[in-house]
Amino acid sequence: MTAAPGAARAFWLREPGRGEIRAVELPEPGPDEVLVRALHSGVSRGTEALVFRGGVPAGQRAAMRAPFQDGDFPAPVKYGYLSVGVVERGPAELRGRAVFCLYPHQTAYVVPAAAVTPVPDGVPARRAVLAGTVETAVNALWDAPPLIGDRVSVVGAGMVGCAVTRLLARVPGVAVQVVDVDGGRADAAARLGAAFARPEHAARGRDLVVHTSASAAGLQLALDLLRPEGVVLELSWYGDREVTVSLGGAFHSRRLDVRASQVGAVAPARRSSRTTGDRLALALDLLRDPAFDVLLTGSSPFDELPGVMPRLADGRLPALCHTIDYAEGVSGCSA
Repeated sequence: MTAAPGAARAFWLREPGRGEIRAVELPEPGPDEVLVRALHSGVSRGTEALVFRGGVPAGQRAAMRAPFQDGDFPAPVKYGYLSVGVVERGPAELRGRAVFCLYPHQTAYVVPAAAVTPVPDGVPARRAVLAGTVETAVNALWDAPPLIGDRVSVVGAGMVGCAVTRLLARVPGVAVQVVDVDGGRADAAARLGAAFARPEHAARGRDLVVHTSASAAGLQLALDLLRPEGVVLELSWYGDREVTVSLGGAFHSRRLDVRASQVGAVAPARRSSRTTGDRLALALDLLRDPAFDVLLTGSSPFDELPGVMPRLADGRLPALCHTIDYAEGVSGCSA
């Protein structure tokens, strides 16, 4: 059934800690636009939980805007960026295609055709919501690529940490260990091709440590795990929280390196030869790998999102990537 322009619903953060579903008026798509009916969207638990709690610092509100965000931080705001749907109107080469778009949680939407990326054959629509997360992982490994034979740790087994782990595990000769306080993540690490350890048992002398736990303790551990002249690649987003680590002791004598990575721009190592579109297309192609399904840890119907988001934000509903289902006949479990 074709969605008619003007008939859509969207999830809005009405105020920090409280969301609601609102009616949305869709415009008639222009000649270079597409009408997309959503199939699934993904909740990026770290960033979206921070937004839901109202934790975006005033000085970072412009940098944190999502491509199709409506409203302003802290609220009311329509936020999100992991949507997969079917093109119902638009250029002939896109009509009927499953596409990924950096769009918030909404049942249907009209965007420029250039803003959607076709989902490759062999990539299920639900798995495709991970494209933005895998794109972040691709950019990270362009910022600090491992060398063959490197010993690498990933501190923090959330969405981004798990996506980075899978890409690292596919590099020949690279030994990957996932480190997390939650022992329940050991199975996910194994399915992604990595070893697992709790912090007190983590291997030392690492060439590269990717930090994604968004905690001061995790960042300190990442530094402590390095060999001399090793690199910590920092992917965590702390929002308005202050982070304290010890840079005394052996930090300078061991010549340790802390390097930031952020997906808003293509990593300098590839900026002259890759566009953001190239990077996203690569991420979608990498999602042919069924191992990424370990990141999909639950689903809920769209109508339940106002009740599901608080539980994701405060941890009552544990998840890596919780998906939201829109299609008629698609059912999910919110528990």
